[in-house]
Amino acid sequence: MAKTKSTSKKSYDFDAIVIGTGPGGEGTAMNLTKAGNKVAVIEKHSEVGGGCTHWGTIPSKALRHSVSRLVEYNSNPLFNKSEKAATLTFENILQHTTKVIRDQVRLRGGFYNRNEVKVFHGEASFIDKHTLHINYPDGSHEQVTAKTIIIATGSRPYRPDDVDFTHSRIYDSDTILSLKHEPKSIIIYGAGVIGCEYASIFRGLGCKVDLINTRDRLLSFMDAEMTDSLSYHFWNSGIVIRHGEEYSSIEGKDDGVVVSLQSGKRMKADCLLFANGRTGNTDKLDIDKVGLTANSRGSLAIDKTYKTEVDNIYAVGDVIGYPSLASAAYDQGRIAADYILNISTEGQLIEDIPTGIYTIPEMSSVGKTEQELTAAKIPYEVGRASFKHLARAQIGASAVGSLKILFHCDTKEILGIHCFGERSAEIVHIGQAIMQQKGEANTIEYFIHTTFNYPTMAEAYRVAALNGLNRLF
Repeated sequence: MAKTKSTSKKSYDFDAIVIGTGPGGEGTAMNLTKAGNKVAVIEKHSEVGGGCTHWGTIPSKALRHSVSRLVEYNSNPLFNKSEKAATLTFENILQHTTKVIRDQVRLRGGFYNRNEVKVFHGEASFIDKHTLHINYPDGSHEQVTAKTIIIATGSRPYRPDDVDFTHSRIYDSDTILSLKHEPKSIIIYGAGVIGCEYASIFRGLGCKVDLINTRDRLLSFMDAEMTDSLSYHFWNSGIVIRHGEEYSSIEGKDDGVVVSLQSGKRMKADCLLFANGRTGNTDKLDIDKVGLTANSRGSLAIDKTYKTEVDNIYAVGDVIGYPSLASAAYDQGRIAADYILNISTEGQLIEDIPTGIYTIPEMSSVGKTEQELTAAKIPYEVGRASFKHLARAQIGASAVGSLKILFHCDTKEILGIHCFGERSAEIVHIGQAIMQQKGEANTIEYFIHTTFNYPTMAEAYRVAALNGLNRLF
């Protein structure tokens, strides 16, 4: 798209300044600059990419990939010819992760360079609603102004005051990436998405894992059959899950960590990963100077256009809370930019946002769960396909898992897709594409009438569709 010059009634250094270069900040900045706006971004880290690239999504998924390949190697009879299994340390697998991060930084940095977006590497805070103060690492500082300011500062791990995160054996999901020693056991406090993913990673490396869940089941927002499958595989791999528990104290020792639970239980491990929630990064922005207030978890309130209570300040990504997904943050940024540019009056995220959970095995879903449909009294039927029956899964020795399609009994409209097993986060998008169609194009019969490559994992949709339609009478 050709750039056109922007004119402002009042003179500012930039048309827009975005605070943060994660997915939300990048989506906003790219959309604004493509429309001809003079745009700057402020990033407190020495490299662009935000928490997604450096501490969150990319590192954990890269770690998971390496461990998954190790597990696959050790379980494959073609390679596992000796009695001694192949091993890797956490530091070993970090080498691959570091390369992925470096490649992502180079790619994302190129976007800003090519689109002439000015990047300030410093820490931003508000002076007034059009002026930001930037503190640089060398102690210098400056002020910059913009007509519009977008807060895309993301989030960080929640740290309760009674846990000593300065102790060398106590980590959160950011600091765990600096783990240097080789733990033989680990306690993971919090069994949300991050806790479950790291439980898979450390168990795959041969660690004894205790996973403390403050709720009564794993990942209760997912379909119950899928989470039951994950619970079984965790149990089968040797992970100990403790449901409905909360800590009373966490003590760092010279040789490990002791966790005392409110139920009276005591546990000890070489180290602890605290992964129980996240906090929006608003505490250092001086948002009170412009009349903004964050909630108890550091999140900002916005309207449907992503505008805050201040007319020229917007917010996108994890800093506004739900859904707190990198994929959604990027779309939020693009949509917010459209509102700022007056291109859109109705832009919004899609209703059915897919969820991908990179445990071992993987889980992914889009749409309604069985529990939600039952509670809403919507008549539905289920079509299932077990991966163990698919030729491609047999060839790839990835027989664990299944695909489940939920569809309306009368209209045959697809209501939900739920997948468990290797490559689930990829497989689910086939169903999502059909769900997004309107009217008769969105029915389970699509999978009967189309032709899939053979052998593929995608063929599971045809198998599940036949299974489900055969249940109707």
